[in-house]
Amino acid sequence: MKKILLFAILLLFFSCKKEIVTTSDNKYYIKARICRSTNNSDSAFYYYNLAKNEYLKIKDSLGVGNSLVNMAMIQTNKGDFYGGIESSFEANKFLRRENDSVFKNRLATNYNNIGLSYNSLREYKKSIFFYEKALKYIISKEDKYVCYNNVGDLLINEGNYKLAKEYLQKAILADNPESYSRAINNLAKAKYLDDKNYNPLPEFYKALEIRQKIKGEMGLNSSFETLSTYYYDKDKKLSLEYAQKMLKEAIQNNSPDDQITALKRIITLQPEKYLSNFNKFDSINDNLQTTRNKHKSQFAMVRYDVEQKDAENQRLISQNLIKSAGISALILLLLGTTYWYIKRQKQLKQEKELEVKNTQLKMSKKVHDVVANGIYQVMAKIENQEDFDREKTLDELEFVYEKSRNLSYEKAGEEKEFSQEISELIASFNNASVKTFTAGNSSSVWTNISAPVKEEIYQVLRELMVNMKKHSKASHVAVKFEKADQNIEIQYKDNGVGIAGDLIYKNGLRNTASRIEGIGGNITFETKIEKGLKVNISFPSS
Repeated sequence: MKKILLFAILLLFFSCKKEIVTTSDNKYYIKARICRSTNNSDSAFYYYNLAKNEYLKIKDSLGVGNSLVNMAMIQTNKGDFYGGIESSFEANKFLRRENDSVFKNRLATNYNNIGLSYNSLREYKKSIFFYEKALKYIISKEDKYVCYNNVGDLLINEGNYKLAKEYLQKAILADNPESYSRAINNLAKAKYLDDKNYNPLPEFYKALEIRQKIKGEMGLNSSFETLSTYYYDKDKKLSLEYAQKMLKEAIQNNSPDDQITALKRIITLQPEKYLSNFNKFDSINDNLQTTRNKHKSQFAMVRYDVEQKDAENQRLISQNLIKSAGISALILLLLGTTYWYIKRQKQLKQEKELEVKNTQLKMSKKVHDVVANGIYQVMAKIENQEDFDREKTLDELEFVYEKSRNLSYEKAGEEKEFSQEISELIASFNNASVKTFTAGNSSSVWTNISAPVKEEIYQVLRELMVNMKKHSKASHVAVKFEKADQNIEIQYKDNGVGIAGDLIYKNGLRNTASRIEGIGGNITFETKIEKGLKVNISFPSS
């Protein structure tokens, strides 16, 4: 049902126009709009990214925000939900004039996109939170009715039927027939789930009738799914009939998400055709995941390539300016750069020293709590007990040893998903002079990978990023993850000064090879490339 919800929510902001239009279009923004209008979303994303960089040069915050919001919506629509959230949050930095009606419209669209992405990731509480933020900036009543419906639908998923009914009672005030049919369908569903004696069929069929009249393809899928679910434990034959109608409609409007939903229901209701239906389901699901993973990697690499080219252009422009400015300007520039560098190095050194001290204090406390207190407890027992139990004492000492050894494995954030830890690690090196990009780092990549292996990979990637920051002078870093056959492939690439082959094992990278070999993997350093460093890592996925 993701496709249905996607249509329902995007309808809110595309009922009168297909996209955001800025008041000062540059040539790239115009090209992006043309590509978007012809459903060529990949090219549209590319040109929106170029447009964003042009707006940055002239400090047009609205233009930058517009470009990023459109990029975020394209990512979300293509299934790159984390990428869509990231682009939307970046857009918010440029949409700070909340009292301006134009900015309010963009903020409403942007928060709506974040809510949609979190809903697709099934993080319903976060989704509701951002839909509520979108409501603060929506001006049109009809748009608010659609957003009320979205929140009500999520509250149904959360099992909060009473609160869902409150939102949906507002949503049914919509004049738009598509919005109205969606609202009465969901309100009847909430009433029935809250009270099994309630008869929702009149409203279900009324919604279906409206959708058939206006030929709302996505709405028809929603009605067929609702009716199939309702009849599932009442009339298996009728439930199957509506599931088959949903499948047929989903095939006609090319909605793989709805095809998967329909086939799941048909598989349970039609056991005699289990194998053929399961093969269809498996094929559609596999193609859908492959396509979404492709788009995730593609969007990340587009942004990386454009940023790298833009950085190179800026470097060439800077060189020409330096040549034309003369020796006086060059001396001033060098003096200013030297002063900034010395000041920055001093600041970094102070920050590092403070970080080390804090880490030492935390570790010292842990060592005291775990080791010192444990040993003292054992000593006290030996001193105060007349009957000395040698075996029991050894057991207690071994327990203290095990706890102290575990300190070496501790790392903050262990409760997070590993993919999120990796993304946060790489993103932590992102600053004004270094842009980092991550592609393919989904939760499915790390399925069945043991904790010790994850720890080794985390330490290897951290060593590569630290080495980059210390030595490479890179401005762009990309890390790509891919699960292929029985292996996981990781590709690290930067545009720094590179590393001579005979120096690889004389710096901080000397431990990476032994770590990867220790988990049965391989690591290669490609140093003979035009510019920068490329590292390929491969290790077993199970």
